[in-house]
Amino acid sequence: MKQIISTMDAPQAIGPYSQAVRVGSFVFLSGQIPIDPSTGNFVEGGVAEQTEQVLKNISAVLSASGTSLENVVKTTVFLADMNDFVAMNEVYARFFKENPPARATVQAARLPRDARVEIEAIAELPGTPSS
Repeated sequence: MKQIISTMDAPQAIGPYSQAVRVGSFVFLSGQIPIDPSTGNFVEGGVAEQTEQVLKNISAVLSASGTSLENVVKTTVFLADMNDFVAMNEVYARFFKENPPARATVQAARLPRDARVEIEAIAELPGTPSS
């Protein structure tokens, strides 16, 4: 059975999807873009600032789901320009210091609202039978 996860501490869905869905011992997060949930606008700056906001949004959804960044097992990073990889990766490394999750990084032709970065994640819930 699936459980829909939603929090006001992260941007609300801008389409017919959920911020996250819990199934069994895993939480599947929709892609997050660099919207500041308090303003509804993109954060100022380049890909580094956008990556930081995206990961803060992911952290908020994970918290609402009962888990955290340390339980993320897989992410997919979408970049508008692969030349932004180094800047994105430096910020990403600050959020996943130990035992980082598996990851794929791809360049996308265009991201929602012309974001420079979007990240989706899968996390395990601590204390569930498979963990």
